[in-house]
Parts: sequence; C-alpha cells; structure tokens
Amino acid sequence: MSDHAPTQDQVQPGEERHEFGAEVGRLLDLVVHALYSEREIFLRELVANAADASDRRRFEALTDSAKALPDGAKVRIHPDKDARLLTISDDGIGMSREELARNLGTIARSGTRAFGQDMAKLENAKPEERPSLIGQFGVGFYAAFMIADRVEVTSRRVGEDKAWRWSSEGQGSYTLAPAERDLPGTDIVLHVKTDADEFLEPYRLETIVRKWADHITWPITIVRDGNDVAANEGTALWRKPKSDITEEQYTEFYQHLGHMFDKPWATLHWRAEGTIEFTALLFVPGMRPFEPVESTRESRVRLHVRRMFITDEAALLPPWLRFVQGVVDTEDLPLNVSREMLQATPVLARIRKAVTNRVISELRSKSKDAETYAPFWENFGAVLKEGIWEDHEHRTEVAGLSRFRSSTEQGLVSLADYVGRMKPGQEAIYYLVGDNHDALAGSPQLEGFQARGIEVLLLSDQVDAFWPERLDRFDDKPIRSVTQGLADLSAIPLTDEPADEAADVEALLPAIKDALGDAIAEARITDRLVGSAVVLAASQSGPDLQMQRLMRRTGQRMPGAAPFLEINPRHKLIRALAAQVASGQPIKDAALTLLDLARVQDGEAPADPAAFARRVADALAGAVSGTPAA
Repeated sequence: MSDHAPTQDQVQPGEERHEFGAEVGRLLDLVVHALYSEREIFLRELVANAADASDRRRFEALTDSAKALPDGAKVRIHPDKDARLLTISDDGIGMSREELARNLGTIARSGTRAFGQDMAKLENAKPEERPSLIGQFGVGFYAAFMIADRVEVTSRRVGEDKAWRWSSEGQGSYTLAPAERDLPGTDIVLHVKTDADEFLEPYRLETIVRKWADHITWPITIVRDGNDVAANEGTALWRKPKSDITEEQYTEFYQHLGHMFDKPWATLHWRAEGTIEFTALLFVPGMRPFEPVESTRESRVRLHVRRMFITDEAALLPPWLRFVQGVVDTEDLPLNVSREMLQATPVLARIRKAVTNRVISELRSKSKDAETYAPFWENFGAVLKEGIWEDHEHRTEVAGLSRFRSSTEQGLVSLADYVGRMKPGQEAIYYLVGDNHDALAGSPQLEGFQARGIEVLLLSDQVDAFWPERLDRFDDKPIRSVTQGLADLSAIPLTDEPADEAADVEALLPAIKDALGDAIAEARITDRLVGSAVVLAASQSGPDLQMQRLMRRTGQRMPGAAPFLEINPRHKLIRALAAQVASGQPIKDAALTLLDLARVQDGEAPADPAAFARRVADALAGAVSGTPAA
C-alpha cells in the first residue's frame, strides 16, 4: 500500500493528506462490519495495542535506560460524554511520523509483529523479561471505526522531541500533522457515533475491560467522576507459582471466572514446557452450575495469549469435559486476523491433547477415593459418559472413570469393581437401562440374575442407552443388555432350586405367536424369570429395549424390531395357559394381556389401554365367578 503526496487544497495548514492503498475501502468495511461479531471488541484491541506498546518500551529499556517507563505507567481510558469523545492513553514506546504512516496508514501491517521478528537480536534480555506482545496482524486498531466516525492518534516516539497526529474517518484517506505531547506515549481519541452512547459510560467500559483484559499486567484505569478507577486485576493468577497462591485466592478466581458461589472440587494448575509451552489453571466445579451443562455441548475454557483473553470458543477440551472451567494461556499460538476464529494449527491440537490428558489424569487420581469422587460423579457423571460414546481415543479411559448403580451393591461401582466380582462361569458384564433407578431395581428383567447372585448395572441417564454399543467390551469382557435376551445363565446355578415344575409349552409357544402375530418376533421360554410370567426381550443384533423406546419417542420408525415375548414355564399362569391350549381352548385375549403386562413391567403403556382394561376386567370377573376367560 502506498504513501501518496498530500493534496494541498484538501488539507489544513501543516497537515499532510495521504491515501490508503488500493482496496482499502473494502478492507475497512470488512473490519467494521464483518471481522468482529461484537462491537465491544474495539476496546480489547486498543487496550491490547496499548499494553504491547508499554511492554515494548519496557523491553527496550533493558538495553537503554533512557527509555525507562515513568513511575505509575498504565493504560488510561477517559470517556467524555459531553464532547462524545473516548480516549485511550498509554505511556508506551510511541510512534514516529514514519511509524504512524507505516503502521496505521497500511492495513494489515503490524509494528508489533515486525518488532517480534527482531526480538532475537536482543541477546542480553532474560526470558522472563521479554515483552508480551499480543497484536500480530495490524487490523485490530481499525475496529475503532465500529463505534467511531473519526479516530485521531497522537503519538510521540521515545527518544524524539516531536509528536504527530494521525487522523482518519475511515473513508480511504488519513492525515498526518505535527502535534503536541509532553511525554512519550500514545493517545487514541475516538469521536463516538450517535448509536454508540453505551461506550461513553464508565461502568460499561469497566465491564468490557473485566471481560476481555482483566489480567493484563499493566494497570488499566477508567476516569469516573474525575478520578482514575482501577478496571482490571492486573495480575494473571495462573502465571504465579503455585507456592505463592493460597486456596482462598484460587477460590476467589474460580468464583469470579465462572460466576459461581461454591468451592472448586478440583484445582489443576501447571505449566507445560518443551515442544509446546502454555500455562493452565482449570477448575472442576463443586456443584452443578445454574445453567445446566446439558444446555450447550461446547467447552468454555478461556484461551489467553500472553494474558489477553482471546476467546472461550477454542474447544480446548472435548464436549464431555465441558463442565471444566478455567484458563489456558500460551505464548506463541498463531491466530487469524480477527483473533475470534483460531486457525487449525498443530500447536492448538497439541495443547488440546495435553490439557485433556491432564484432566483425565486428575480425575483418575481423584477416583481412587470413592467418598471424594461420589459428589463429582453425581454432578457430572452423565456428561462424562458422553466420552464413551463419542471419543474413540479416550473411550476406555472414560469407561474406567465411570461409576454406576448396581443391583447387588450399595453406592457407586466401577466396571473394574464389577469384573472383580463376576461369578464363576459368568462371561459378560450385564446392564439394564431405564428412566428411573427405583423402577430398574424392581424390574422383572433382573429376576433370573438375582436368583443366581449375578450383578447387573442399573443405568438411568439418557446417554446410557447409547454408549454400551460403542464400548462393547471392558477388560476383555463383553457388555450386554439383559433386555436383549438369550443370556446364557445355565452355567451359573440358582441359589435356590425352584419348587414348581416347568410346564410343557411346546404347543403354547406357537399358539401365542399365532394370537399376537407381528406384534412379537417370537414367543420363547427363558430361564431369567423367577416370579414373573413374561418379559420382553430385544434381538441381540439390534438396539435394546430402552433404545427402541427412545427412538419411538422421537418419532423414528423401527422396521423389523418387534420384541421377543419370553415366558416363564414354571409360573402358574403359564402352566394354566399351556393346559388350555392342550384342551383346545382359545387364548387370544390371554396372549394380548400377557404382552401388555410385559409392556407395563418395562415402563411402557399397553398398545390399546382401553382394550387392556376390558380384558383385565373380564379376567377378574371370570376369576371371581370361577369361569376362566378365553
């Protein structure tokens, strides 16, 4: 982009007018209307530039004491409602005339970035004394035009006597003119648009600073009622050594960050060094947030670059760890021009992997104490289990961290606990899924397992209908739903032998199938019932009964998914029906009632509630009168 000679008939005495380079009108329109999703971003960009300038001056002062910052150096924000001006001032390195033209008169050129390339030349600086330079692309400054119809920048370079003023209305040209400034530094004056009054309110400006730049190390003040009021904390807690931070400070930061009122259940604070370098301070909440974590599936861990908040939409953790809150701060992560959409870089991928593994490691350590782990699981277990379903890389690890209710044990149990208690001859891990734990505990689906002392996991979260399909095995043991039938329990003896003999159901089974038709896939006997007459079972090759119910509730059709009706040949009702069939009596109504009873036992409604009620009433009338129902 070029620096053209001024057009003298369009400038004031002493001013120089310069044209931005070609296509600048479209570029500025992009910045103002498309690059940023929130107007308030302008303040983040200008504060970031001011912090960069202050850092640069501090860095150069390491080798030139004449450039030392004045005492009390800060970033100062001064709203003037009467004049409709908003001024952002700093005591930083400042800019010469040439730098103003080069850095502000050329779109997408960043003096910060150019300086960063020269940093390696300063060999005498210690690593911890290097400046934290945030800007990388040189377009953030132009976000000021989102709320201003004119922007003036008055700057004096450290080591120079003259100051210069850059001014533009963002319409394709700018002016340069001599100016006055007593000390080195920069003042950015925004002539605020009529529809941007909110940005002249000190309290609104303070809210923006706390949101986007709370932990920039330079003090940021806002003029309110003639006084400079501190607007940021100014200390990045995560960058301090763990030994210097108290539990109370961690809690205060956690509560401020997530607007929480409890104490964190776990605090993770570490610095990664080596191939990638970043600092992380993460918290696992001690209570469920007021906004359910189920309402959004994105991680909201905040990404900072050199203490400046960039975004909370970087997906630093997978969705199944979205309850984790905190900050990840890196030094050299590449960003795109808007800083709101991160480039798909290998660096970010490595950071995500490292942060995820660290959280998993912490949960694994905490899970060793059952009493400590239980509150966490009650709060966030349903979310964590989503990782079994959707994360191939971490599926087995998440399964190991998961806890479940059991048909035989009090409290929560792990899959490893279950495997350690498996009966001799038991080949699989069994589970039952439903909507309610208490209903599951009394389900007839458990009878045959309870009669043999076999443990069954009772699963009542929505995700429980999905994840077993993906996990399939744990510790080389297959995972099976008890509702899919054909569980081979014959190898495991009953704790008590049944008192009743089994009926001969050879003729009864086809009679039931004939009576029910396509409503069932087949009628068959089972050894997993003790006190109940019938139970429903799903095919082993398809979804279990709970998954089928969920699909029906959402209107999905399931062709070929008719259940099996399994009968208990020792139950007195089945023996009576077998006798009826043997004597040639019809069992149509009885078969329909059996099917509806099986549905009710599994928490479903009868296919035709009115007809079911009529058949039950007829059966009761027959029983009272001594005349059996057909």
